Amino acid sequence: MKKIGITGGIGTGKTTVAKIFNLLGIPIYMADHQAKLLTEQDQQLKTSIISLLGEKAYQGSKYNTSYVAQQVFQNKQLLEDLNKLIHPAVQSHFENWCLLQNSAFILKEAALLFETGSYKSLDYTIVVESPLELRLQRIRQRDPHRSESDILKIIDKQMSQKEKIALADELILNDETQLLIPQVLRLYQKFSS
Repeated sequence: MKKIGITGGIGTGKTTVAKIFNLLGIPIYMADHQAKLLTEQDQQLKTSIISLLGEKAYQGSKYNTSYVAQQVFQNKQLLEDLNKLIHPAVQSHFENWCLLQNSAFILKEAALLFETGSYKSLDYTIVVESPLELRLQRIRQRDPHRSESDILKIIDKQMSQKEKIALADELILNDETQLLIPQVLRLYQKFSS
């Protein structure tokens, strides 16, 4: 079974592309979603996060995303330390999940595929690319609580699209001038054979 990673900066549409693959019957591991679940369900991880960020990292049993984001986006070292806790837990969970799948290939959708080094355990990688203005528009619609300044700070903290494309095996252009489904079908056929 081939393991395919799919990534792209915030607002590029990587989740939309993953959903198209899923409609074709391909199992999708949503790494960012699983990371959120693990922060609340994995007691060892939870304890480590509290040690790093303090009790405010949780509101009761719920991961306090806004507090954590506020802390780590102001402190690069804190962000790196948090990632060193979360990403190994996600990678271990992903490997166990793969053992339960029965498909020609699976997709791992993750925002930080290259940054964490998890792409090295995959057979191929796909980057979804979109123009910045379109990304901003999508994020403002999806996350109306975020200001444009906040969105640009998130984008600035991520690896550049140019760097991601240089590391990728395949590119899907999601700029609303080219259809997504034919691009996905081409890759579906390639990875299914």
